[in-house]
This record gives sequence, structure tokens and C-alpha cells, in this order.
Amino acid sequence: MSIQGILFILYQVVVIATIVHVVMDNRQPAKTVAWALVIYFVPVAGIIAYLFFGTNTRKERLESQRSIDQLTKRSMLQFAEQKLLQIPEAYKPVIDLFTNENLALPFSGNKIEILTSGYEFFPRLLQDIAQAKSHIHIDIYIFESDALGRLVADALIAKAHEGVEVRLVYDDVGCWQVKSRFFERLRLEGIEAEPFMPVRFPSFARRANYRNHRKLFVIDGKVGYVGGMNIALRYVKGRDKGKHTDEPTENRWRDTMLRIEGKGVYSLQRAFLIDWYFVDRTLLSDRKYYPSADTQETTAPGLTSAILQTVTSGPSSPYPEIMQGYVRIIMGARSYVYMETPYFLPTTPVLYAIKCAAQSGVDVRLLVPMEGDARFTEWASRSYLREVAEAGVKVGLYKPGFLHSKLMVCDDGVASCGSTNIDFRSFENNFEANVFIFDPETARRLKATFLVDENESVPLTQQSERMNPKFLPHLGESFARLFSPLL
Repeated sequence: MSIQGILFILYQVVVIATIVHVVMDNRQPAKTVAWALVIYFVPVAGIIAYLFFGTNTRKERLESQRSIDQLTKRSMLQFAEQKLLQIPEAYKPVIDLFTNENLALPFSGNKIEILTSGYEFFPRLLQDIAQAKSHIHIDIYIFESDALGRLVADALIAKAHEGVEVRLVYDDVGCWQVKSRFFERLRLEGIEAEPFMPVRFPSFARRANYRNHRKLFVIDGKVGYVGGMNIALRYVKGRDKGKHTDEPTENRWRDTMLRIEGKGVYSLQRAFLIDWYFVDRTLLSDRKYYPSADTQETTAPGLTSAILQTVTSGPSSPYPEIMQGYVRIIMGARSYVYMETPYFLPTTPVLYAIKCAAQSGVDVRLLVPMEGDARFTEWASRSYLREVAEAGVKVGLYKPGFLHSKLMVCDDGVASCGSTNIDFRSFENNFEANVFIFDPETARRLKATFLVDENESVPLTQQSERMNPKFLPHLGESFARLFSPLL
């Protein structure tokens, strides 16, 4: 037998063994089939892709339960007594779900400000950084070394020189294009900056697929931010589409961040400190990280009192907590559910919950960008959008620019905002953080935000080429959909 024949047989043995490994992992059938197709029909590259991005490390518990218990018991719980907490009865099952699965305690007496553009968010953030007295904690996916990134970095360095503790967790893959000297400068100036799960050989295959996608900012334990914005100039100016236009709004970047004051910041702090323990192995449990909320009251206009929970999820968790919360809220909706997401590749439970709600007479609306920033992902989502539209969901395509906002609001009673997209990656592979807010006034304000965006969108049903694609586009969409569990 020739060398080529022997190599072919050996390769087939490796392919079969890899597919057996995928099957025995007992993940969702759709994902199992998708990986099996990639491994079998994409020679060599399919196996490499599976080793890098498909191996399941959920069972390995990337964060030890002991460290999470320590952080929860020693730091937050002893400072978080709430004698007058009143849980809204209608949402008690959802709140209990998050409390039991995620130790996400509900906190009352919060003030929430909605920021819908980089022009609103970054000046507000820089103002809070300038006023910091004790510590600044940042948990971010992307921290670019562009003009805005350098501006924020200079502000952090100035506070570090004043003696303020500054800690930064940045995702190693999200910041792959950022030169190492950018973060080294921060360290030399007194900032503790650590990458989340740095991807290096030989651990590349085990780590590359599980990224920290969270966007959390905590200043002095009194002010917190959560939402969809990273630190990069495009979150202000929009994407560089490579062409000139006479309509400046066509390049707009639309996103949502929440600025929070009150005891709810405790839960944002807890999320950061758990990540910090993971990257630095330093347990921070001093009282100063959970200051008394008595001095946090404010009468600033546009703010309101609310109960909130900060819910985190990731591949190290035994449950997909944020996805389960979405399903529970959607299935419990009585009047309406409005959602925004830049990527719509729903898992089976979320897809069926959305379709079931729409078929039950609930007003379900979904906004996505007219043009995505990843062509293959956009094509994979088109059949899903068509499917929910045919089930009665009002799907809108946002025209002025890229819609990166991740929010949900339901029945003027509950709302969610954070880093989680409605796709497989956010629900299953990424480390994410969302706040769930139980407050009619905040829900109505986020509903108004959604309606403004919807007003600048066009219905999917009016796009004949999307609703009734010709054979080749339809085939391309269906082919891309096969890989949706992997995107």
C-alpha cells in the first residue's frame, strides 16, 4: 500500500474518532450534527477548528465553586442586608430562578440612567472616573488602542497616580489586535491589568472558544455601568464602511448602556471580583468594595427607583442562566415582548418560546441591523428571522447604522440589558452579564427607547428579497444556518 493510502486510512480513523468524541459529549443535537458535518466535509481544517473552538470545557468548571462561594459569602452577603425588600409577586418565579441558579440576589432602591450612544456614555464614564476616590474596576471584551482608548487609558492612569486602585480585566481574544505595549504601559503606570484566559499554546485549543464578553464598569462601589459598549472609537463614530456618504446617520452605531446607582452596584461588583479572582487569584473582600448605599441617593432627573438582579452566565456554569431567564420571561408574557439584538441565531428553547408567544397573541417585536458586521453570520440569521416573522413576530431591520444594542422589555414590568446577544455563542460559550430590572417606570423608558429605534427601521415583511429569496440565496442561507450553532 502506498504512503498516500496509509495516510488516508489514518486520517479517516482520526475523523471517526473525532466525530465519536463529539457524539459522546452529549451536547445539543443541532450542535453535534453541525460539528460532525464540519469535521467530515472540511478536510483537516474541520478537525483543527473543532480542537480550537469546539471542545467542551463546561464540565471542567473554569472557575472553582470554592472561589465563587468565598467571594459571595465573605464579601457581598455580609454587606447586603435588605430588611424592606419587596419582591413583585408577578415576577417572583423569575427572581427565584436567578437567585437559586446564579446566587443573583435582588437589590432594591436603584437609580437607572439609559445611555443610547457613545456620545452619551463615554463623557458620563469619564466624568465618573474623574470623581473616583477609592477604586475603579473594568471588565471589558475590547479595549482598543485608538484615540478613544488612549483617552480612557490616560484618565485611568491619572487616577492611579492619585492613589486610586484601578483594575482591568480585558479579553485576550477580543484584544488580539491591540499591541501588548498598550497594556504594558497601563501596568507600568500603576494599573493592574490582566487578560482573561490568554490564548497561548499548548492551551490554545482549550481556551479560544470561551471568551469574556462582559462589559462592566464599577466606580467606588457606588456607580456601575452594564450594557453592550466596549472601549473603541467605533462606538462613537460608527463603523468604517469604506465609502463616503452624504447621509451621516447611515454610519451610526446604536447601542445601550445602563448607568446604575444604589445597592444593585453590589451585584456588578461581585461579578467583577469573581472574574478578578479568576485572572489574578487575589480574593478581594474588603468593606470598601461594598460601601453603604445610604449616601448614594440622588435626585438627578431621568432616574428612578428599581429592583434589579445582575445575572452572569458562562461555560463554567451548570445552567445557561441568562437563556433560561429569557425563555421564562417570554413564555410568561401577557401583552408584549420587545427585543433588540445585533445577531439573531437563537437556540431551540429561545426560538420556540418566541414563536409560541407570538402564536399566543402576544405582541412580539424584534429589531436587528439591516446590515450585519459579519456576512456569514448575517446570512445564517436570515432564515431564523423569516421563520419568526411567519409565526407572527414583527421583525424590523434597523437602517441608520449598526444596531449593537442588546435589550428586552416585557409587559411594562421587566426589562433586561447587558452583553448577551440572542445567539448560540452568547447563551452557551461566552461569559456574559445582564441586569434584569423589575420596575414599571424603567421598563416603560426602555420600551420608549425600543420604539424610537423601531421608528427608524423597516419591516422585514416589506423586503421581498429577504422574505422570498431566489434559489441560490435561499440555498446559501440554508447552508449558513447549518453552522449557526458554531458561530
